Amino acid sequence: MIDQHTSLRGGAAGLPVRPRTGRLLVLAAVFVCAACGLVYELELVALASYLIGDSVTQASVVLSVMVFAMGIGSLLAKRLRCHAAVGFGLLEAALALIGGSSALVLYASFAWLGESQYVLVGFSLAIGVLIGAEIPLLMTLIQRVDRQDAGGAVADLFAADYVGALVGGLAFPFLLLPMLGQLTGTLFTGSVNAAAGGALVLWVFRRDLSGRSRWLLVLANVSVITVLATATVLVDDFERAARRAVYGDQVRVAVQTGVQEVVLTGADRDSLDLYLDGRLRVSARDEYRYHEALVHPAMNGPRARVLILGGGDGLAAREVLRYDDVRSVTVVELDPEVTRLARTDPALSELNGHAFRDPRLTVVSADAFPWLRADRGRYDVVVSDLPDPGITASTKLYSAEFYGLVAEALAPDGRLVVHAGPLGARPQTFWTVEASVRAGGLAPRPYRVTGRYGGFAASPDRGGDDDREREDWGFLLAGPGAAPQVVLGAGGPEPRSLEGPELREGAREAAGARLPGLAPSTLTHPRYWEEA
Repeated sequence: MIDQHTSLRGGAAGLPVRPRTGRLLVLAAVFVCAACGLVYELELVALASYLIGDSVTQASVVLSVMVFAMGIGSLLAKRLRCHAAVGFGLLEAALALIGGSSALVLYASFAWLGESQYVLVGFSLAIGVLIGAEIPLLMTLIQRVDRQDAGGAVADLFAADYVGALVGGLAFPFLLLPMLGQLTGTLFTGSVNAAAGGALVLWVFRRDLSGRSRWLLVLANVSVITVLATATVLVDDFERAARRAVYGDQVRVAVQTGVQEVVLTGADRDSLDLYLDGRLRVSARDEYRYHEALVHPAMNGPRARVLILGGGDGLAAREVLRYDDVRSVTVVELDPEVTRLARTDPALSELNGHAFRDPRLTVVSADAFPWLRADRGRYDVVVSDLPDPGITASTKLYSAEFYGLVAEALAPDGRLVVHAGPLGARPQTFWTVEASVRAGGLAPRPYRVTGRYGGFAASPDRGGDDDREREDWGFLLAGPGAAPQVVLGAGGPEPRSLEGPELREGAREAAGARLPGLAPSTLTHPRYWEEA
C-alpha cells in the first residue's frame, strides 16, 4: 500500500521544480528505465539462444524467472519507501551495472567456462528483483512531487512504463543490434539507465538527500558509468579474446549479420571451418563426404532443374554442378552474408569450386518457407541443406507443412533429399523428420553415412575431434510416388569418397534402426526437442 502519510506530509515542499514539472520528470525516468529493463530482458533471451540454443526454452527461462523475481523485488522495496529517493538512485545504479554487463559476463562464461545456463538464471533473477523494486519507490516519489489519488498515480506510472517498454522492445532489434551489436548495445543501455536514474534523484530530489547520501549516489553512478564506458572501449579486444577461446587461434572472419554470427577459421581451404551461431557447419577435412552423401543419391534420375534450400556456402551447389546435364540451380539462402563470403573469401570460394561463378547458378536471399509458397516452378531435385531441426529457428523448415510445399514444387518423378541430423546420436529427431516428410505427401527412404572425422553439419560443439568422431550423418531421400532407391547418380561424376555398396549398407542400417509410431512435427505442434 502507498505510504500516504509520508507523501501527503511532504507534498512538493522543498523541491526545485513545480509539481507538474516534477511529475513529468518522474514519468520520463519511468519511461527510460522501462525501456532499458526490456532491453536487458531481450538481450538475455537473444544471447542465450545463440550460446545455448533453443530460443523457446531460453525465452521461457528468462521471462518466467524475471517475472517471479519482479514480485520478490516489489516486496523487498517496501522497506525502502521511507528512503525512496536514495533507494531509487542506488537501485538504478545497481540495475545499470548488472544489466549493462550481463551480456559481457554471459558471453565470457560461455567462452572460458563452457557453461552459461546458471549465469543466465542468475542475471534474470537479479535484474528481475531490481526492476520489480522500481515501481513501489517511484510511486512514493511521484506522490512526493504531485499529490494525487493512488489510482491516478498507478495509471500514470504504468502508462509510462508500458510505453517505455514498447520503445525499448523496438529499439533493441532495429537500432541497438544493427548499430552497436549485443555487447556494446547492452553496455550503452546500462549507461543510459544509470544517467537517467541518477539525474532524477540528484536534481529533483536533491534536497531530500543528506550530504553523505548525495556523495554516495554521485560516487555510485560515476563508478558505474566509468566501468561501463571502460568496458565499451575494451569490448573489441574482449570479443577477439572470447572468439579465440571458443574457435581457436585461427579466426579469420567474424561477422554478426542480421541473421546470425558467421565465423571462418583456418588459414586455407584445407583447414577451413565455418561456424554459424557457434555451431560448426563446415569442416574442410571431411565436408566432401557429407555433401557427396547429400547430393549424389538425389541426382539419380532427371536433374535438369535443381533447387537447393540453404547451402549458402556453395558446397552442395559444387556437387550438383558437376553434372553436365544440369541446366539450372537455384540456391535459396536466408543470410546474404554467407553467400557473399562463399563468393569472395579465398579459402571458402576455393573449397566450393567457385560455384557462384557458374552461369547456371542463381542465388535468392529469402526465407525458404515463404519463398516456396510464392514460387510456382517445378524442380527435378530439391536439396534441403538447412540448419539442424533441433534449432528453434529451423523447426518450421522441418515441418509437415514445409514438406507439403516441397511436394508441390517437385516434378512428378522428382526427388527431395533432407539432412535430418545424426541418426545414432538423436534417433527421435531423425525419425520425427521422416514422419514429417511422410505427412507432407512424400515417400522417404532413410540412409546414413559416417564421416572420417564424424558429423559436422549439425554439431553444436566447438570443433573438438573427439566429439566429431562420435557422430554420423542421417539423410532422407524422398519422392512423390514410391521411395527412391539410394544409389549414386547414374551417368554423373565419380564421387571422391562414396561408393554404391557403402550407400546401400547405410540404407540397410538406417532402416533397421527405425523408431515406429512417432508423430510428425507441424507448425502448431513442433516436436524437435533433442537440441544438441
